[in-house]
Amino acid sequence: MNKPLNQYFDHTILKPEATTADVEKLCKEARQHKFYSVCVNSSFVEKAKEFLMFSDVKVCAVVGFPLGACMTEVKSVETTLACECGAEEIDMVINVGALKEGDYDLVLDDIAEVVAVAGDYGAIVKVILETCLLTDEEIVKACELSEEAGAAFVKTSTGFSKGGATVEHVKLMKETVGNRLQVKASGGIRDYDTVMAMIEAGADRIGASASVQIMEEAKNR
Repeated sequence: MNKPLNQYFDHTILKPEATTADVEKLCKEARQHKFYSVCVNSSFVEKAKEFLMFSDVKVCAVVGFPLGACMTEVKSVETTLACECGAEEIDMVINVGALKEGDYDLVLDDIAEVVAVAGDYGAIVKVILETCLLTDEEIVKACELSEEAGAAFVKTSTGFSKGGATVEHVKLMKETVGNRLQVKASGGIRDYDTVMAMIEAGADRIGASASVQIMEEAKNR
């Protein structure tokens, strides 16, 4: 590890039934444990910023979540609104179908548009690949397109598809992007051993809703 464990975490709540009270609890936990960020749906960005006032915890918003199949213009507007509300990081879902059918121009333009809009507000973009739906070759291509589009991170998963992060996919992503981009592992990460395996494989950030339990587990090791 090249930083304290707590600084790897994007403490996350993205379930559709999440309430303002749930987001407030998330932000209190993030303050207490000094997590890197909280990751929320875009409608909660303004509240999260309010709950995290005078703290160093950043606010990350998901865009085009969880399918990534909406029009680029929709992702662009959602990014604008999230950033105007105070989001400092944007986790966007790629157009998976376009990638799979080889429409690389669409995928590239989709990412580049979000990167450009976020950049106007000083925000960075993490590109969610949904690796469980992709072949190794498609993962490599998605990483290359993300780099070409100017993204800061590639990210494994939404946590809402048929699988989450795997060590093999994190390794493949890291091998593809090297030190030029960072890698975020997310989806199904619920214990300390899995976190450590992801970091060992090359993850620079961990997306998890179980961050607090993982920190407690780490303390007891």
